[in-house]
Amino acid sequence: MIRINNLKLKLNYNDADIKNAVIRELRTNADAIESISLYRRSIDARHKNDVHYIATVNVTTNISENKVISKCKSKNAIITSEYRYDIPYKNDLKQRPVVVGFGPAGMFCALILAQAGQRPIVIERGDNVDERVLKVNALWNSAVLDTKSNVQFGEGGAGTFSDGKLNTGTKDSRSRNVLNEFVRHGAPSEILYNAKPHIGTDKLRATVKNIREDIISLGGEVRFNTQLTAINEKDGKLISIETTCENGTKEIIETDNVVLAIGHSARDTFSMLNNMKLFMEQKPFAVGVRIEHLRESIDRAQYGEFANNPHLGAADYKMNIKSKNGRGVYTFCMCPGGTVVAAQSEENTVVTNGMSDFARDAVNSNCALLVNVYPDDFESTDVLAGVEYQRKIERAAFTAGTGDYKAPVQRVGDFLSDTNTKSFGSVIPSYKPGFSFAKTDSYLPQYITDSLREGIVAMDKKLRGFADYDAVLTGAETRSSSPVRIKRDDTLQSISLRGLYPCGEGAGYAGGIISAAVDGMRCAEQILINA
Repeated sequence: MIRINNLKLKLNYNDADIKNAVIRELRTNADAIESISLYRRSIDARHKNDVHYIATVNVTTNISENKVISKCKSKNAIITSEYRYDIPYKNDLKQRPVVVGFGPAGMFCALILAQAGQRPIVIERGDNVDERVLKVNALWNSAVLDTKSNVQFGEGGAGTFSDGKLNTGTKDSRSRNVLNEFVRHGAPSEILYNAKPHIGTDKLRATVKNIREDIISLGGEVRFNTQLTAINEKDGKLISIETTCENGTKEIIETDNVVLAIGHSARDTFSMLNNMKLFMEQKPFAVGVRIEHLRESIDRAQYGEFANNPHLGAADYKMNIKSKNGRGVYTFCMCPGGTVVAAQSEENTVVTNGMSDFARDAVNSNCALLVNVYPDDFESTDVLAGVEYQRKIERAAFTAGTGDYKAPVQRVGDFLSDTNTKSFGSVIPSYKPGFSFAKTDSYLPQYITDSLREGIVAMDKKLRGFADYDAVLTGAETRSSSPVRIKRDDTLQSISLRGLYPCGEGAGYAGGIISAAVDGMRCAEQILINA
């Protein structure tokens, strides 16, 4: 197979355009081409008067590929092969493995174990996705919070109520298998080639349900409303766990392999692990707000005269700067044509996140605007001091929002001039169940708000209109990553307890759907290798 990089395509290209570009690049005739498939496609918007696609394609020919490459002498063409993922299977496990948590890490760990014939048992503290949607909507529409099943907890993890963003910084080849599995289970096929793929919360919900059903069909179990409450060990080795169901029923599951894919918000589980002296450590994370603009404004800023082109969709962005106080300020989890959502998991707190449907056609676009925080910012050396740091901000945001899970909001122009917001301009907040005017400084530390002000002004120079007076800040954004790291060794097992595999975002080893899923796969592989 020949892979060709850097093919320029117009926005309204068709199959014939791709074939013609391939023929020109390979300097061959049309009869020699057997098949062409898109491998990667990105938008080149560096010049606003010439927005186009840059594509990578895979090509098969009916003549010698080596001769084609030798003849064309293209620096963009190489011979390669299709990606293939093979499970490193050795022996059957003596006991069924248990996966704790059914977010991306736990889901892909369980899927690999099930495909290897190991019949994993998955326990998830939240609901299945259908029941979970009802409880999340109860918070958004009626300010009724279920602390066991919400945006953070339940089938699919926090990513289920997000943009379903699948772009990642990881170079791990397993990420290709993650995309393949998503498509096999119902996700749009275009995620295989888009440079910035996303599923969208609406399509992601059906996809995770299909993965669950596949795991069950392969002999696995998925137990919802079931929480890990104790881990039992002997001579430094895991021997069993205790679970508690929604009705209070407890069960001991004997197993010597447990994957801890609990997510970044399982604070009670962090406390349980700390009490059993499992080695954990504080880690840096970031806090801030959601910034919301009109979608059409971001589209114009990014695409110029090509804004509203149906082949482009809503525009995204990604920016970062270093503030004068040395802290990084950056955009995160950008949701084009999306909404800001309530994502709290504890009573009397306000936590925000962003969400988009696959169409990305909502009026506003938003992203997290975050500032790095470090263990030195925490109020103690306790391993869970970062949790308390988050919680303090979330409670302050609840107070600033005047209760009933309303979020505090402020226009960007008022934030920059440190004045009270009294009315909205062109941008209306999308957050439910409601909002109240409040200064961002009332719930975030001054070193955070100083950095945010500096960041907004600097980013406006990179993306025109980012500091628009009418843009809206909604707080607080505190759950971008885990505040702890559960230390593990080269075999991915806890350095404190053999047979326990800290995994994914909650353990401090991933940041996003793809990297979490990849880490889940790696943990599954280690269990199989160590059998």
